[in-house]
Amino acid sequence: MKIKNFSRKTAVMMMAATMLTGGTSVFASGSESDYGNGTQPTPPTPVVETPASVFNDTYGFTHLTRFDALKIANQQTESRYKVPQFDVSKIRNIPSAVGKDANGNTIDLDVWDTWPLQNADGTVANYNGYEVVFGLAGDPKVSSDTFIYLFYKKVGDQSLDAWKNAGRVFKDSDKMVPNDTILNNQSEEWSGSATMTKDGKVRLFYTNRQPWDVDKGFFGKQTLTTAQINVSEPSNGTLQVNGVEDLKSIFDGDGKMYQTVDQAFRAGDYSDNHTLRDPHYVEDHGRKYLVFEANTGSETGYQGQSMFSNKAYYGGDDDFFKSEYQKVMSNPSRNYMTIANGALGIIELNNDYSLKKVMKPLIASNTVTDEIERANIFEMNGKWYLFTDTRGAKMFVDGVDSEDIYMLGYVADSIDGPYKPLNGSGLVLHQDLNKRDITWNYAHFAIPQVKGNKVVITSYMTNRGFYTDHHSTFAPSFEVEIDGSETKVVPNSILEQGQITSNQ
Repeated sequence: MKIKNFSRKTAVMMMAATMLTGGTSVFASGSESDYGNGTQPTPPTPVVETPASVFNDTYGFTHLTRFDALKIANQQTESRYKVPQFDVSKIRNIPSAVGKDANGNTIDLDVWDTWPLQNADGTVANYNGYEVVFGLAGDPKVSSDTFIYLFYKKVGDQSLDAWKNAGRVFKDSDKMVPNDTILNNQSEEWSGSATMTKDGKVRLFYTNRQPWDVDKGFFGKQTLTTAQINVSEPSNGTLQVNGVEDLKSIFDGDGKMYQTVDQAFRAGDYSDNHTLRDPHYVEDHGRKYLVFEANTGSETGYQGQSMFSNKAYYGGDDDFFKSEYQKVMSNPSRNYMTIANGALGIIELNNDYSLKKVMKPLIASNTVTDEIERANIFEMNGKWYLFTDTRGAKMFVDGVDSEDIYMLGYVADSIDGPYKPLNGSGLVLHQDLNKRDITWNYAHFAIPQVKGNKVVITSYMTNRGFYTDHHSTFAPSFEVEIDGSETKVVPNSILEQGQITSNQ
């Protein structure tokens, strides 16, 4: 996941051009968006709709249907889904989030998406007495200053002040490995996951993002990437990064299961929101997998006008399909909906963390949204739970507006599905705050605990660059209870900022 600044002029133009009936919006208003290519998008050219034959094809995996998405809008006011209200007076910047700007000046950093060093089962790893968190951080004034930092603290100390900063994980020169031209052209580091291997090593997975420079043939390509991070304790209470090993690209799409950047931006059309990022590592019976954010490919229900005739994307009964089809076809934002084909993908890895097998998506969101982020998966009590974050500003659903933020969740009996939506719709968390609210939070991430059926939810708080004194920071964590296919926010469960294990 990656946040980008968006000019108000662009936002106003897009909102005016794409406003949906019923109060639904398309892209983020205001000054921030997560629009994949990092440039002002060109609206799709209006087309004359032609009738298409109706069909019903799930392509062998689960879909976030329009029927389910409409249920989300009806459920989101229930307290069991509400992200807790945080006390703004208690929110602090991370004291150790200090770095350098381009001129070498010491500055306070924004810190947004974070993820813990986990065991293969998703629980928080104990790295020689430390808890470790990786996070995206950078200069609040420079949106492209997006790199991975390592934060750590002693196990058992839950205070925000306990977190120390080991600095950037990678040196600029690390990417210049032989025979990996994708990695050689990396410009930013985006979100991922980290696991502690059986031999006690730290293995990081992240998103290599190339620049957006059309004249030079770069279109912001995102590639799932991995490296071993060498970490030592030079003195008591201090960790440091001692370089990296085995840094390599893993997967940048295949075109069939998952859209490639070339498919997205062919013929000079840059309106698409291509995603292939946020790799989440997990193991199942010794097999290694990455689950990630993507878009469907040519053999898994690709984008385009024909999507509107696929009943599998609608859900519900025949009457619902007929009614919703008419709404879609008369919608002034119909052309944007033709490129809405978000997905949560999965690949299997070899023992050396190279690509072994490309598998079908676990979830797709055709006609609903192009972007379901922060793939997060683990096994609990014999069930597999899959979570993802998304923004109402990028959904095409009545009753959802630009300030709505969601975590969605699904459950299955096996890692490759089929998955069913939690709580009947997929809704797990909802937040509805103005983007300028200091307690605004996003990138919610569910961390399973060693015991029990509660997960700790982490996120970041405060948007980048809005204030000189308030930076993006660890949000207070809280708990969600999982009971089979039902979840609820645990009342009065607010924890410390950045806390990744509960006190219970």
